[in-house]
Amino acid sequence: MPLRWLPDRIRALALRALPALALSCLVAGCDRAAAPLANDAYIWQRTWSAPVVEALDQSRGLVRTWRVLAGETSAGGREIAARPDLDALAAARAPVVMVLRIDGRADALDAAATAARLAPAIARWRAAGVTLAGVEIDYDCPTSQLPAYTRFLAALRPTLDLPLSITALPTWLGSPQLDALLAEPDESVLQVHAVLDPARGLFDAAQAQRWLQDYAQRTRRPWRVALPAYGSRVAWDEDGRVVAIESERPALQGGGRDAELLARPQAMADFVAGLERRPPAGMAGVVWFRLPTTADQRAWSLPTWRAVLARQPLAPALALSTRDAARGARDLLLANTGNADAELPFRVRIGGGCRQADGINGYTLEYDDQGPYLRRAHEGLLRPGFQRNIGWIRCDNDQTTLHLQP
Repeated sequence: MPLRWLPDRIRALALRALPALALSCLVAGCDRAAAPLANDAYIWQRTWSAPVVEALDQSRGLVRTWRVLAGETSAGGREIAARPDLDALAAARAPVVMVLRIDGRADALDAAATAARLAPAIARWRAAGVTLAGVEIDYDCPTSQLPAYTRFLAALRPTLDLPLSITALPTWLGSPQLDALLAEPDESVLQVHAVLDPARGLFDAAQAQRWLQDYAQRTRRPWRVALPAYGSRVAWDEDGRVVAIESERPALQGGGRDAELLARPQAMADFVAGLERRPPAGMAGVVWFRLPTTADQRAWSLPTWRAVLARQPLAPALALSTRDAARGARDLLLANTGNADAELPFRVRIGGGCRQADGINGYTLEYDDQGPYLRRAHEGLLRPGFQRNIGWIRCDNDQTTLHLQP
């Protein structure tokens, strides 16, 4: 109600209260009303299959801009082509940023050669009806390479008739060269998902928040934050050094110590909700890595992905049942009857008169002072509508009890 319609006495009191209210917000800090952050997303497959096209189609309306892998340059300078389905991209009717990945170990950056490589690709994508919104360089280089990278971007940018974007690493925050680098592209994407220590997982919300606040002080251009929608299998040596990471492509050999690291959907949804309440200065949106497909076993399921991007509640629901098996045994079936990926329980406690049991598909049989239980060997997610056989039991009576423990 406008103040001019209030009685004189009440209007005078309200006007005197306004400065105090403004001062309290300055002193204590007032949360801004939560405004939705725009969702971008990476499509990172070199060769597109039917599941990629289906996932793209099922994500219409949720993604502002697709950032699509167009090609890679190896550490030795070899060019590796990607083959996105340009007809499917055109049919998606959303802006597209063409992404060129350069191996971080490459130390020879040739702007002229890169421009010559990009020009025909840009023409081909435009001819196919793709709405190009920019070019992005993904170069995860050592901090020592930032001056050379800055010169490369300065030479490349005038050759493009599209906005230029780059990805950025938190490890660059300690370099005085970062400011000059970030002055070259039109925007940047800070990647806060990384395996720094297997014990800390794939995403550390507190650490990511610190990186975002620091990054906001270093750039005067629009920027976005890249968040994970996937998991990785990580292997490390006896000294705790990460020696291999397997995510969207097979990379590891058998043997050694390894673990599955997850980006938990609810944790990521909570993190984004916090950013929307109090966004760091200059942050323009979120870029999700990567578009999940039914063939991508380490990414979230499409229902979970859609729910997180739409800021809808996640409601996973695990249920355990048994079914008859051979020679008097019963299989243990873990099912997700909810609407989002469910984290596999750490323990399944077995009570009653069971004389034999064992675990399969990521579960092993263990004992403690409370009796037998199945223990999860690796973290994982169970997709909605799916079930997993996690073991079997053989019992002498019908008094068996089974309890899921997170």
